[in-house]
Amino acid sequence: MATEFSVREIPFSRSGAWFGLSPVVGLARYAQDVHVVSHRNGMHAVLSLVPSRPTEILADPAVLTWRSGESRIQAVFSSPTTLRISGSGLGMRVAAAERTLTPFTGTYFFVEPSGGAVFTSYETGHRFRVTILSGQSNHVGAEDLATADRAVVLGEEPWEIVIEELTTAKEPFSSPRTFADEVSTSRAEFGRFVDAVAPSAAPAAELACYVLWSATVAPAGFVGRPAVLMSKHWMNKVWSWDHCFNALALAPGAPELAWHQFQVVFDHQDEQGALPDSITHSEVLRNFVKPPIHGWTLSRLRSLLPGGLPDPEPAHRQLSAWTSFWLDHRRAPGRRLPYYEHGNDSGWDNSTVFREKRLVESADLAAFLVLQMKELAVLAAEVGDATPWAERADEMLAAMLEELWDGSRFVSRAVASGELRSTASLLDLMPVVLGEHLPREVFDRLCTGVAEHLTSIGPATELPSSAHYEADGYWRGPVWAPATVLIEDGLRRGGAVELADQVSARFRATCEKSGFAENFDALTGQGLRDRAYTWTASAYLLLSGGDTAAATGTRAPTP
Repeated sequence: MATEFSVREIPFSRSGAWFGLSPVVGLARYAQDVHVVSHRNGMHAVLSLVPSRPTEILADPAVLTWRSGESRIQAVFSSPTTLRISGSGLGMRVAAAERTLTPFTGTYFFVEPSGGAVFTSYETGHRFRVTILSGQSNHVGAEDLATADRAVVLGEEPWEIVIEELTTAKEPFSSPRTFADEVSTSRAEFGRFVDAVAPSAAPAAELACYVLWSATVAPAGFVGRPAVLMSKHWMNKVWSWDHCFNALALAPGAPELAWHQFQVVFDHQDEQGALPDSITHSEVLRNFVKPPIHGWTLSRLRSLLPGGLPDPEPAHRQLSAWTSFWLDHRRAPGRRLPYYEHGNDSGWDNSTVFREKRLVESADLAAFLVLQMKELAVLAAEVGDATPWAERADEMLAAMLEELWDGSRFVSRAVASGELRSTASLLDLMPVVLGEHLPREVFDRLCTGVAEHLTSIGPATELPSSAHYEADGYWRGPVWAPATVLIEDGLRRGGAVELADQVSARFRATCEKSGFAENFDALTGQGLRDRAYTWTASAYLLLSGGDTAAATGTRAPTP
């Protein structure tokens, strides 16, 4: 039996599509009915899909079903831009989600002379054409302006329609394939992806694969490669550290797609070497950056990608520029350690490390750059670069230990005042990612700290006993996938295998119980915020042993 899921938690979509079906229509906003939701130019509910009477909604990776007794409606993606919907015993109203049309907003509705009913969406810049393949329908509000109902209404006699996303024009829809053919094809395509990417024994691996597969979009706008969005809910971007975890999870079984994930943000690296904060269809944001975990990622990709890394020259150039950005533009005059300008730069937006001061030298940043420069030393040897990256890594490590280790813990330093602060944030323990590169006493102290943060759910981002702990406090308590993966890897490389096993097992159990949410309540395990987050799914696959596909030699097709 295929994996089933709730569309209130995971959108129904497919690899390559820029739209999906979901009742989630905005930031934590849930509609009563399923909508066609586009992720071009933001997140926009374009069409509502309303059955003629109340239904139960079921979803699996190939088919979304509305069911009322023996009557049902089913939807399947026959391509990334084409959705087929078939009904029997149930009617459906396919309507513009927004009733008001202005010169610059809303959805205009008209009927083509050839018979197609077209909804043109200002917000997405695209059209959705509804073609009746069988059955009877009525059109409501065609060519109306201002505020009006605009809809295609289908009765309860058997019917089938196709909804196509298009730009300006396209030949009338025609296909010899039946609805059942499309379901079989979609199920088989997803099955091949699962066979290649999923660790076979992991209980939630198929659902994790669906979260990744369905959140993948085709190249469009500023997204120049096939890319896995963080979600096809409201977190519908690629942030410049999230993508690393998706690349790692995909690497053994879908190496080409994995490499696209690693490269997609480097396509927008600026002249100073900085990566953008995020990219999506219609924007590239540069007001913040994200932490330099890319050297750590590249070193792991070496072992996970079949045949190792592609041509090392571009990776060397990109990583060198990204590292130089931190060394040249994010170190105060006369200082050895780099700084973040805001918690957003660290990826831990509201961590208590940044509660009092925002411009902060923190040990996690130095640790990531140590690993990045160690990876650059390997790349330099491969391309003939004489830059002494290994020596620079050692210097950064020494500075981190001399200036931010107080003998029992890592502290952070306010750039302006030089004031040192210790917190109850897990961020101060993230140098454990250095693993075998740390002095044994320092590593052991960090292990003790990680164990104190480890709840039955995973590593809490703020100690639950802290006065600043918040159950749904973003980085002030909840358990997050990226911190979990980085900590687990550092523990394991440093020899704390038993603790690494505990971190992994608890987080995996949480995903198996609560799904792949953006983050989790550290005490109850309840999924929080965006409920279909790809880096969480990727973390689950990685911690479940995501190199199974490499061992079997299977590969996933590139979308």
